[in-house]
Formats: sequence, C-alpha cells, structure tokens
Amino acid sequence: MSGLSEAFSSGKTDSRPDRGEVIGRGVVWLAKWALCIVAIAAGAWVLGYLIAKLWVVILPVLLAIVVATVLWPPTGWLMKKGWPPAAAASASLLGFIGVLAGIIALIVPSVVDQAPDLADKATEGIDRVRNWLQGPPLRVRDEQLDSAVEAVTGRLKSSAEQIASGVFSGVTTATSVLVTLFLVLVLAFFFIKDGPRFLPWLHQVTGSRCGTHLEQVLARVWVTLGGFIRTQALVSLIDAVFIGAGLVILGVPLAMVLAVLTFLGGFIPIVGAFVAGALAVLVALVANGVTTALIVLGIIIAVQQLEGNVLQPVLQSRSMKLHAVIVLLAITAGGSLYGIVGAFLAVPVAAVAVVTIRYIGEQIDLITGETTEAGDPEEVDATAPDSDHSTDVVRGAKDPEPEK
Repeated sequence: MSGLSEAFSSGKTDSRPDRGEVIGRGVVWLAKWALCIVAIAAGAWVLGYLIAKLWVVILPVLLAIVVATVLWPPTGWLMKKGWPPAAAASASLLGFIGVLAGIIALIVPSVVDQAPDLADKATEGIDRVRNWLQGPPLRVRDEQLDSAVEAVTGRLKSSAEQIASGVFSGVTTATSVLVTLFLVLVLAFFFIKDGPRFLPWLHQVTGSRCGTHLEQVLARVWVTLGGFIRTQALVSLIDAVFIGAGLVILGVPLAMVLAVLTFLGGFIPIVGAFVAGALAVLVALVANGVTTALIVLGIIIAVQQLEGNVLQPVLQSRSMKLHAVIVLLAITAGGSLYGIVGAFLAVPVAAVAVVTIRYIGEQIDLITGETTEAGDPEEVDATAPDSDHSTDVVRGAKDPEPEK
C-alpha cells in the first residue's frame, strides 16, 4: 500500500510543477519586465534631458526638416526640368522667403493702422459686458467683477510669459533669433539639395542589414511627414480663405490678420483651430456687435465641419490618420514641455512615431509568420532585410562593396 502511494505521489509531482515554482516563475517574469520598464523610463529621461540641453541645436534642425518637406516638391519639379540641384534649391528657398516677406508686409501695416481703434472698441465692449452683468437678471456686484478681472489679468500675464518662453525656448536674445532663422534656412537648403544622397550614404555606413531597416523607416517617415505637412497646409489654406472671406464681407477689423492666424493655427490640429476661431469671434464681438459675432461663429463652425467631415478624409491618406486622443495628448505634452513650438511639432513627431511603430510591427509579424493588417505578404517581404528585392524598394540603394 505504501509503495502504491509513493508511486502515485511521484507521478503527480512529475506531471505538474510545484505551486511555489509557478509563483516563482511569475515573480521572476514580473521582475524582468519591471527592470525593462525602469530602464526604458531612465533612457527616456536621459533623452529628454539631452534634448532640453541641445534644444538650441535641435530646434533649427526640426524646423529645417519641416521647411524642406514643404519645399521638396517644387525643388524636385525644377530638377526634372533640368535645373542643377543647387539652383533648384536656391530658387525654392528664395521663393519661400519671398512669400513669408509678402505675408508679413501685408499684415503688419493692417495691425498698426487698426490696433488703436480696435483697442478703443475692445474697451467699449468690456464696459458694455460689465454693465450687462451688473443688471438683471445676474446683478453681479462690483467686488466680484473686480476680483474676476484681476484673476483673468493675472492669468493672462502668466500665460504671456509662458508663451514667450515657449516660442523662444532656448533662444534668449534677438541675435540668437536671427542666428536660429539663419540656421533654419541654411539647413533647409542643404536638406533639399543633398537629401537624395543621404539614404544611400547611410546604407553604406551602417551596413546591409541595419542600413536597409534605417532606409525603410526614414523613407516612410519622409513620405509621411511631407504628406502630413502638405495636407495640413492645404486644409489650413482653405479654412483661412473661407473664414477670411467671411470676415471681409462682414467688415470685421484685422480680417487679413485673423485669416493668417487661422492658417497658422491649422498646423496645430483641434487646439489651433479652436483658438483662432475664438479670437475671430472675440474681435467681431468687440468691433461689430453680437449679431456679427454670431454670424462669424456660424461661419467658423460650418468651415470646421467641412474640414473635419470632407477635406481631411479625402485629402489625408489612411495611413496618416491619428486618433483624436493621440493628437490631443501629443499637443498637450509638446506644449507643456516646449511651449508653442512643441505644440506645433507635436503632431508631426507623433506621426513619425506611428510610422516607426508600424514598421516594427511588420517586422515582428514577419518573424512570427503572422500577416500584417493590410494582409499583403509580398509587401512585408519587400521590407525584410534578407529579401532578394529589398534593395529595389529603397530607391536603388546598394550594399557597400568589400574593400580590395
């Protein structure tokens, strides 16, 4: 009887692991992942620290990349017409500078001429709102209004300081601003002039396997970033034209300035459009009255609905779409870390990150034998570093020849 019991016990022990062993394996697994998360967080903190320290250098590079993506189509068109790369890049860059100078020359005199009158009307509008609040049915007391005005004034002052520090984060003097702008223009010139040579050079330096992955990711990032910026520019231009036309027809002061702000605000999705629209309604309220302000609000809502439901779904590629939650979180994080410039660059950076994650997912699917979301195995094979035709995908990049 005892021998049978021992045999039964030994069989049970061999077929199933001990409870403590199972718990130990789980604890070890959890500890490994915890260490990985801590290491990733530490690396992210070091990376953020380095970015903050080198922001004066990184900011011109990022802005130059944005400018280069905008200027690459006209530069490529001129190159196809037989222009040398340097001449084509110079012509595109000079045209870009001319457009910016024309916009500044167009809006600055309007601001200077209409600012005093707008300030007087703003004061009159504030007094009118104050009298309305003191009357029925609200009957707000003067002490409450004074405290509210002081709170709003303090908030505006602190926000102005944050905005100023965000716009010129890492750029403290007028000389530094000029140096930064000069660096942006010079870097953008070299990016659009020598950009096609970068990927083959990178492939040769990093080697066949790593170079193929880098070329694939950077090529997709460039296409994604360029498409995103050009699409946002077109959508923002349409918004600015319709809203600006409505403001001009209604006789709202600073209509051209508000149209330009609407165009610039379009590059900060959701938040930029809301701020630019609110500013236009406020100017219409203090300058033309409640009726005009309501009409302006209706025009802005109609244009925003046209943009959100028609323009972006048609013009924007499916691979470029980002969920609204990701956009809001990216803008919030970018704005809190680097001010307005961070909010402006947040969505392109998020789009680049999404492209990189998608490529990593494709490689994982290739290793595990699973199909991608598109369900096209040939497309996945084309991105594999060991594929026979992978070099054809990355625009003719060749493996470095061995030294003789």
